[in-house]
Amino acid sequence: MRAFSRHQLALYCGGSGDHNPIHVDIDFAKKFGFKDVFAHGMLSMAFLGRLATSWVPQKQIRALGTRFTSITWVGDVITVSGKVVGKRDRRQRRREPRRRQSHLRRRRQPA
Repeated sequence: MRAFSRHQLALYCGGSGDHNPIHVDIDFAKKFGFKDVFAHGMLSMAFLGRLATSWVPQKQIRALGTRFTSITWVGDVITVSGKVVGKRDRRQRRREPRRRQSHLRRRRQPA
């Protein structure tokens, strides 16, 4: 994946309807103590959704969740990885707990 760009954030604003200037206006972001604009949390979540649907069809996913622990800045690259730790056979009547672990990691692009 490429680094998050200002252009990508502006496009996501239009597509998502989330026009909070903190994601596209550097002066606005600095006014509130941030060093720059930053990515929408749900944009990062979209990449997690893309990973999940590359494993199984969307209709088989019952839940998808995350916990946001840090800001993804312009220039950061996220890496999405995951591990299937349980699986249920369609013929089974009893539900077995299914757990999936996913991790979003970010790294700063070299200047």
